[in-house]
Amino acid sequence: MKKRLLYICFILCLCFFACEEIAVSAAGTASSVTSESIQEKEAQINQAQKEKKALEESLSNLQSIKKELETKKTDLKEYVRQLDASLMEMERNITDLKQQISAKEEEISQTEDELEAAMAQEEKQKESMTARIRFVYETGNSYFLEILLKSSGFSDFLNKADYMEKVMDYDRRMLQDYQDVRAYIELCIEDLELEKQILDQARYNVELEQQNLEDLIDQKTKDITSYETDIQNKDKAIREYEEEIKAQNAEIAAWEAAIAEEKKKIIAENGKVLSYDNGAFKFPLASYTRVSDDYGMRIHPTLGVEQFHNGVDFASPKGTAIYAAYDGVVAAASYSASMGNYVMIDHGDGLYTIYMHASALYVKKGDAVARGDTIAAVGSTGRSTGNHLHFSVRLNGEYTSPWNYLSQ
Repeated sequence: MKKRLLYICFILCLCFFACEEIAVSAAGTASSVTSESIQEKEAQINQAQKEKKALEESLSNLQSIKKELETKKTDLKEYVRQLDASLMEMERNITDLKQQISAKEEEISQTEDELEAAMAQEEKQKESMTARIRFVYETGNSYFLEILLKSSGFSDFLNKADYMEKVMDYDRRMLQDYQDVRAYIELCIEDLELEKQILDQARYNVELEQQNLEDLIDQKTKDITSYETDIQNKDKAIREYEEEIKAQNAEIAAWEAAIAEEKKKIIAENGKVLSYDNGAFKFPLASYTRVSDDYGMRIHPTLGVEQFHNGVDFASPKGTAIYAAYDGVVAAASYSASMGNYVMIDHGDGLYTIYMHASALYVKKGDAVARGDTIAAVGSTGRSTGNHLHFSVRLNGEYTSPWNYLSQ
């Protein structure tokens, strides 16, 4: 019986120490890395690869756009409309890219935190493994053999053998956890590298798309100037310009008429409508370089004929913030081939301000705005040959000098 007991003990010890050669510390804590988190990280890498490919294919095809526009140059209005549509698409693409850059920077920061936490966990597991191996080396087989031999009976022996088997199972789990952490670290490193590549690609795309945008604006300026100064087109260009101004005035008058009807309904319901309190206007730009064209009669810069200019042109860098000059309600926020992107604000008592040629609009019809709110950004949309704000003021259906409300 005693020989049989020693034999069982000897077999259990052999099994135990065969496992000890690859075991980690039983004193360690359980890993937070799971097969699910590894699969999630692999899915993130797969998504990032798709994102990188999509970024590489997202740039506007400038040559294709120019080729398409060549077919429209005989119809200046349609040419401007289609070119502005391309410009606005590029603007949206640039905005999306900048948002993507911001989001990607946050993702990179999160991945770096995940990598740091996983590496700290790996180091803790490595320390536990080292301590465990040192213990096994120093105690040898005698420690565990002694535990088994000191069993008070066969039942006690089996209980201790079962305990030792659980220790071995735990060690095996710790080894698997360590391997999972190592795999997760490698995936984090791969993900981090891929996210940085995407960030670099997005930044490159912004620069290139911005260059495409400027190239197209330059092309537009040259083409409009060339069209309007071509002696063969002179009479036609003048007629078209006059027709566009008439259409522009009709569009503005239509908005005013619609607002007037809305006010009648409001008066019928509660008797309260917007009223201008004669307050001073805020200058409508964050900054500007000069007055490029003043209000009143002037010689048109490219047509060379005397024309009435219904507002003040402030030359200003593209993207400069355009402010609401005074409290009011947005009567229109739209696009036309002559005005480009424009905003029209109702200040009450028949007073309106109009802001033309914007690169982007930040308000919509019906929005209430306060004096100084950012409503748009400077651009060169519509019949424009450079970045500027065309600022107009209308009172009781007629244009009036903005300088009556602005300080020079």
